[in-house]
Amino acid sequence: MGEAMPADVKIDGFNSLQVLAINSCSLSGKIPTWLLKLTNLEMLLLFDNQLIGPIPDWISTLNFLFHIDISNNSLTGKIPTALMETPMLKTEKVAHKVFELPVYNSKLQYSMPSAFPKALKLGSNNLTGAIPPEIGELKALAVLDLSSNKLYGEIPQSLCNLTSLQTLDLSRNCLIGAMPASLNKLHFLSVFNVSSNELEGPIPTGSQFDTFDSSSYAGNVNLCGTLLSHDCNSSEAVTSC
Repeated sequence: MGEAMPADVKIDGFNSLQVLAINSCSLSGKIPTWLLKLTNLEMLLLFDNQLIGPIPDWISTLNFLFHIDISNNSLTGKIPTALMETPMLKTEKVAHKVFELPVYNSKLQYSMPSAFPKALKLGSNNLTGAIPPEIGELKALAVLDLSSNKLYGEIPQSLCNLTSLQTLDLSRNCLIGAMPASLNKLHFLSVFNVSSNELEGPIPTGSQFDTFDSSSYAGNVNLCGTLLSHDCNSSEAVTSC
């Protein structure tokens, strides 16, 4: 607890490691480059620490990585477009290997990597800039969490390509503009949140979007729709970001 993340590039070993979970340890420092040596890594869990600096481009070179959770840190900079080249997040293929030792999560035992969703969790950091339109390349993603950052710009239309998404959380940013109506193509979506942004115009309807309540849109005073009981013809506009 409370240590600095080792940054020595001479750190070696653990070449067969599939899961690295050192979350909730109040670790400081940056995401270390020695992770590059973990060429068999499938899950990277560094959430709930105090890591700083940008998200490194080289994460995308870990060919088996399919579950990335670096949320609730103090990471800065833009979401790197290189991250959109992460191989296992672009393909529906699953890892065929089994974990050689049992993995326990919330008291449940797993032996197959496929028991965990393909996920990119970057929430609760200090990331800035727009959501890269290249994010639409990550067609295998089941969970995308970009919440509680300082992202701005519009929701990219390319998100509609992520048809495997089950969770999409863009809340508590400074996103603007209209919501793409074609988000209703995300037929597996069960968790959706765009609250506390600066979005405007009608909310998507049909498909899964008929199951979400108004809390998914709260804090966007210029959104409208039957669910929100706001007249879409209203010209009133309020900004807070």
